[in-house]
Amino acid sequence: MMYGQIFNLHSPDDCFINVNVGGFKQRMEHTVLKRFPQTRLGRLLCCSSKEAALELCDDFSPAEMEYYFDRNPHFFCYVLNFYLTGKIHLVDGLCVVSFIQEIEYWGIKERHLDFCCSNKFLELIELAEDKHWDQRSDDLQFHSSDSSMEELSTSEEDVRMFEGSWCADVRRNIWIRLENPGYSTSAKVMAVASLSMVIVSIIAMCVHSMPDFQQVDHNEKEIENPVLAFFESVCVLFFSAEFILRLTVAPSAKKFLCSVLNIIDLMSVMPFYVTMACDIMDEGENTDLENVGKVVQILRLMRVFRILKLARHSVGLRSLGATLRHSSSEIGQLLLFLSVGISVFSALIYFAENESQESELQTMPIGWWWATISMTTVGYGDTFPVTLAGKLIGTLCIICGLLIVALPITNIFNKFSKFYQRQKHLDLKQSNN
Repeated sequence: MMYGQIFNLHSPDDCFINVNVGGFKQRMEHTVLKRFPQTRLGRLLCCSSKEAALELCDDFSPAEMEYYFDRNPHFFCYVLNFYLTGKIHLVDGLCVVSFIQEIEYWGIKERHLDFCCSNKFLELIELAEDKHWDQRSDDLQFHSSDSSMEELSTSEEDVRMFEGSWCADVRRNIWIRLENPGYSTSAKVMAVASLSMVIVSIIAMCVHSMPDFQQVDHNEKEIENPVLAFFESVCVLFFSAEFILRLTVAPSAKKFLCSVLNIIDLMSVMPFYVTMACDIMDEGENTDLENVGKVVQILRLMRVFRILKLARHSVGLRSLGATLRHSSSEIGQLLLFLSVGISVFSALIYFAENESQESELQTMPIGWWWATISMTTVGYGDTFPVTLAGKLIGTLCIICGLLIVALPITNIFNKFSKFYQRQKHLDLKQSNN
């Protein structure tokens, strides 16, 4: 007997089909299945050959007219209930992702989920998406090929790059000690010395801004304090020697110069040498250098970049840098929300205050300034509304500012926590090695 003849037989059993799901057997009526013709079992009724049936089931027995499905038999009980009631329920102990895969397999839509399980289903979906996002973020952020500010440790790849190069053993030993303070006692001493120089340089820069330590020559021109200049020169020479040494022993000069922290190191010493060159040219009384004094002052202010050198020795600063780097979307949303809010409230406060003679909010630009400090909850108090309508608008502006700032900050904080824990784990792992 051919398979086509089997499917076209007419007998009292034609109104039933036999289903075997993982060993669980059930006889189901055609009328029940026809209520949902788009489901997998409903589509079986339209099959006219064994080949067509095997596209919907895992195996088929023509003799017993039994369809076999290699699926979860426990879940199939909920499928049977769906055909009888028209509603599907969540399965206790079954992952929501597996639940979605099961209902997709049987051709059941999410809209058939009963109202008693809808809220719980949405909560589980959001939780699963958050975990998936976290995992994807870890893969993209922590294992990315490009250099990150939070990853300062010597990797095995860097160590292997020394093989076959000149003075490989000596350069490798120096490189490990410079990059991994926990490697040995000598590495810790070098790290402490570098950190001490950074702190001394910052203190000297702060002291130089105090009037009591500023000196002028006979032409009333400001000159460097000899003591502060000495400390400045010592610190710069140390930073320069450290940078050159790192560059010399680095396994890859190109990779070294592309590192963010190494760029910061270079920017922290360049103003000193450029300022020295400008001072020498200024002594020559070159008429083309009328603005050299302003240039020198700007370059001296650039010494503030030395503060960023603390990131090499601070887990928190490295984590902060990595967080800002990988939070561009959240920061963009924050700026967008604030821009919209500032635009709206600056216009409202202008129309509420422009007729009051006592108010300083007489123009839109001043309204922008007021809305900015109000939405960010800074509140300098230099400008403030005086009318009742203005005060109500100000209250609403502050409340909206709190809500707007709080929305993306949560995601940024979560990223910072992950980067911080990750970096502490890396530092601890290297110290133990």
